[in-house]
Amino acid sequence: MPKQIHLAAHFPGVNNTTVWSDPQAGSHIEFASFVHLAQTAERAKFDFFFLAEGLRLREQGGEIYDLDVVGRPDTFTVLAALAAVTDRLGLAGTINSTFNEPYEVARQFASLDHLSDGRAAWNVVTSWDAFTGENFRRGGFLKQEDRYTRAESFLRTAWKLFDTGVGPFEHTDQHFDISGTFGVPRSPQGRPVILQAGDSEEGREFAAATADAIFSRHATLEAGQKFYSDVKSRLAKYGRTHDQLVVLPAATFVLGDTDADAQEKAAVVRRQQVSGATAIRFLEQVWNRDLSGYDPDGPLPDVEPLTGENTIAKGRASVRMFKDPVQTAREWREKAAAKNLSIRDLVIDVSARQTFVGPADSVATQIDDLVQQDAADGFILVPHVTPGGLDEFADTVVPLLQERGVFRADYTGPALRDHLGVR
Repeated sequence: MPKQIHLAAHFPGVNNTTVWSDPQAGSHIEFASFVHLAQTAERAKFDFFFLAEGLRLREQGGEIYDLDVVGRPDTFTVLAALAAVTDRLGLAGTINSTFNEPYEVARQFASLDHLSDGRAAWNVVTSWDAFTGENFRRGGFLKQEDRYTRAESFLRTAWKLFDTGVGPFEHTDQHFDISGTFGVPRSPQGRPVILQAGDSEEGREFAAATADAIFSRHATLEAGQKFYSDVKSRLAKYGRTHDQLVVLPAATFVLGDTDADAQEKAAVVRRQQVSGATAIRFLEQVWNRDLSGYDPDGPLPDVEPLTGENTIAKGRASVRMFKDPVQTAREWREKAAAKNLSIRDLVIDVSARQTFVGPADSVATQIDDLVQQDAADGFILVPHVTPGGLDEFADTVVPLLQERGVFRADYTGPALRDHLGVR
């Protein structure tokens, strides 16, 4: 029997992939946008709807980063509201374990699980920088290597509360010393589905020990198989089997009538996603200096990146991604010279995120092949237009996957754990 594919929908937010200039682009704040994407995902029988969240608006050069989303409503508020306008779709929220407390988070997720009849999921994340921590009393009070220790303690403390239901609890360790009475009855799932997105050694181990699903950025065959094999091989030491952890890479898509049509659309989308100004701002994150005087259609800067602890791109993942900016700049100059690329062309090349490009039947085949070859168990789809960017996929690709017998024609159970096949 072929493996069954899992699909989830990501509501785009803090990234550079949303095409704001598209005539179909809508609000990232109005509730109608969340409803549209969620109901499309449910119509297509997706496993869950996923909300990412940042605890502080990112900055660049001391100002709010141009492509950050200002005014995104609170995650729990949005998901609780969506519970009333959906029936079976899982509702996943990103909640930080570094700057929250187990009692309150457990109470919120138990409540969401009740309100949704068993569809809650918690993407457990840590915060890696003191910049984000400045919004909180404790600030950046943990070293990066200690944050997964707190995250695991946080999660296991929350589990104790979930399992208690209305009753007394007590928990003491190096991070928490709490006792009292938990005020929410045991919810339909018992515990929310646990999602994890770490790619580091600590993140992979944390997922193997605690998560029901892990996000991945490895969406190609070779890289996907390597990641898949690695995280699945870690499960046995925790007494878990391969089917108890679902691997879900993030993926984008561009559909067209033919391969040539889809490739042409994809090229247009990439240039829409990376304007000249966006390209300069992206390059500044590596060079760590003001490059506003450079022409995005001209050559890369001949000056070297500024190194050190101070960064102009506070809260940006690039601070961790480009660990050796001087080497990165050298490699990018070589690539630009070899391909005759301008700054904008180079940024488009190095930041390409289009996973699936082609007609619907081709995309269905690509997705199915990757899952059947154990490069993934499914994908979290990230549309480049909000909120209608998932519509075409739902109407064209999903029926083809259903015809192949690799994707559900209808939900088989009421809870998210039923959709994912995890208990």
